[in-house]
Formats: sequence, structure tokens, C-alpha cells
Amino acid sequence: MIDENVIITAEQMKNLIYEIRGQKVMLDVDLPKIYGYETKAFNQQIKRNIVKFDVDFMFQLTKEECEICLRSQNVTLNKNGNMRGQHIKYLPYAFTEQGIYMLMTVLKGELATKQSKALIRLFKNMKDYISSNVLIDTEDFLKLSIQTNANTANIARLESEMLKKSDLPMIFKAFSNENTHEYLFMNGEICETNVTYQKIYSKAKKSIYIIDDYISLNTLLMLKHIGSNIDIIIFSDNKQNHLRLTEYNQFVMEYPNIHISFIQNNNIFHDRYIILDYGTKNEKIYHCGASSKDAGKKITTITESKEKKIYKDVVNIVLQHQSLVLT
Repeated sequence: MIDENVIITAEQMKNLIYEIRGQKVMLDVDLPKIYGYETKAFNQQIKRNIVKFDVDFMFQLTKEECEICLRSQNVTLNKNGNMRGQHIKYLPYAFTEQGIYMLMTVLKGELATKQSKALIRLFKNMKDYISSNVLIDTEDFLKLSIQTNANTANIARLESEMLKKSDLPMIFKAFSNENTHEYLFMNGEICETNVTYQKIYSKAKKSIYIIDDYISLNTLLMLKHIGSNIDIIIFSDNKQNHLRLTEYNQFVMEYPNIHISFIQNNNIFHDRYIILDYGTKNEKIYHCGASSKDAGKKITTITESKEKKIYKDVVNIVLQHQSLVLT
């Protein structure tokens, strides 16, 4: 049942936006009240349409993330739209900006439409504010680059009109990466760069070894979806010092569950490689024509190597090298 009498202001909505895992999200404990739904009815709508909500649209918070939210904003909205303290009995789900827009295709009613348009304007205004503030320090810039790396499009193209099915292509285009012209060849097929790297990394069950002398913040960002149970080692001499210690520390703050270690290459490898699950039956080796930090800017090729034994002795040597110290 929908409560059409609930009106949540833009200021109240803004107070219910959290920053989790480097992106702005809203929680399922707050969204039913924003859209005028009872919690039970809201959850039923999500369950009926769960196939629409991939992990980059909706994910469950960890206990630590939940505690951070409670400490930062220990309030929610009651049925009448007033603020009150709360105690969360379960780990809530977070909806990303993409998830919020997908909700608009699921929730019906005049109030839901009105609140949806308010959320569109709210996110737009927040991005416009960031764009207009050009005088930001290095730390803020690094944090901003991390938070917006996967979503750089300008949602100002969204029109403030009632959302219809015909609007969906425009919305998804607005949230797509502006660099979609970047591509590479993967085993003879043309692929989108970031998606290809993420697909490769997702195959790892135990470890990921990246051999690349030219690394940057983008090298790390392509690993942000990797689980905490994967051992990640980057073998590099960090030539031209593209990756700085401040950038790495900021990445660690944003993605504390990802553990990356660095080992010196000492000029042994000239080419770039990705090695998954080294020394196991699932081992895969990919030869990369360019560094992941700028792959796709020109025609680039990634090829899976079928001859794995020839690399074994060399990889064992670099595993014994000293740690790389970022500056």
C-alpha cells in the first residue's frame, strides 16, 4: 500500500545519502518512506524485480559500513516525514545512483514519480556543485577521481519531466562512461577496455599478478571489484612515478577490503602481463599490449598465452625481489 500523503523534502533526502565504497548510495531502510511505500510493499517490489538490480545497482552493507552510517547520521524518517533515531536490526541494502534510477521503473504512483524527479534534480545539483568548485586540494581531487571514475557522465541531460519507459535509454546513456570509444582487441574480438580488464580479473580464484612498469591510479581502480580473498601483487618499477603514495593511500581508504602488495620488477619484464592463480591448475597468463593505466587510448591487444611453463622460472625470480616503495 502506498501512502500518498508523505512528502519528503530535498533537504531531507540529501541527509539520507551516504558515501560507501567510493560512491553515493541510499539505504533500503529510508527509500520506502521517500517513495511513499510501506516497507513490506517496497521489499516485495524489489524481490519481484530482483533481476534488474545487479551488484553495481544494489549491494548489502557490511557490519562495519552499517556502523559508519549510524555514527554519521543516526536518524531516519518516520511515517510523517519527521526525523527520529533508529536501531537497524539487519544489515541494510544500499542502492547506487544507477539503482535509484532503476527503482523508478519499478515503483508506481503519483508520489513515487514526484519523488523520483526530486532525486534526479538532487543528484544533478550535487554534481553541478562539484563541477563548479575548481579550487580543490590534491587530496580532495584524488578522492573525487576515485568516486567518479566509474560514473563520469553528466546527468544534467536528464529532463525534469515524468519518467516514462521511453526515458530509459537516455538515462542509461547519461550514466555510461564517456570514454566508450576506447576499446581493445581481446583474443581477436573488439571489447570495451574497462569491462575487459574486470572480466579477466573476475576469473581469479586465488591470486592476481600484474607485471607492468607503468602503473597509475587507474591500474588500481580496475581492481576495485576484486574480493578480499584474492592476493594481488603488482610487479613494477613504477617508471615516471605515475602512481604516488598519496594516491595509493587514498585508494586504500576507499577500498579497505582490497589488499595489494608491490614488488620491484628490476627491468626483467619489458612487456606487460596479467597472471591469474599462479602455480595452480587454474593458472591463466595474458600478454597485454599496453599498460592498464592507458589501455584503449590507442589500438591495444590482449592475448591469452597457452604456453605457461616458459614463464615459470622468470616469475619465480621476480617473486624474490624486494618490495617496491611508493613515494
